[in-house]
Amino acid sequence: MAIPKRSYWLREVVTEAGTSYHISFRDGQGKIQKLCVSYDFYMAFRRLELDERKLEGWDYRHREFSEIMEETLNWRAVRQPKSIEEIILEEERAELLQRIISNLPEMQRRRFLLHYEYEMTYKEIGRIEHCSQQSVGRAVTAAREKIKAEMKKYLNP
Repeated sequence: MAIPKRSYWLREVVTEAGTSYHISFRDGQGKIQKLCVSYDFYMAFRRLELDERKLEGWDYRHREFSEIMEETLNWRAVRQPKSIEEIILEEERAELLQRIISNLPEMQRRRFLLHYEYEMTYKEIGRIEHCSQQSVGRAVTAAREKIKAEMKKYLNP
């Protein structure tokens, strides 16, 4: 299932003065607009995003299990079902990856997720964060290398 590009991005900025909440989006001309919003508005978007992900997953599962399409039948005929061990290993790897990502420094984690989860280019991230593409690229590369190193430590002790 292809993940659609997000039409907005949420950002929480923590400073000594306090925390501010921002929503960025593309307007009709394709320009990125940024808004500073209240905590309640920000959290409403976060809940909306979470609900949307849950619905996408439910929709995919519902379609897959309720409609037997030729493509689904062919896919099932060719693909061997996963063993319980494979399923557990996949879940453990996913949990490990989430834990490693959550332990990255804030800037690297944010830029890594914007690039890989929200499919933003380095240029787009640079515009949002007021920095160069190279700076974004270095942060994403550093995050990726840290993730690889941590995954190797756990998977190949």
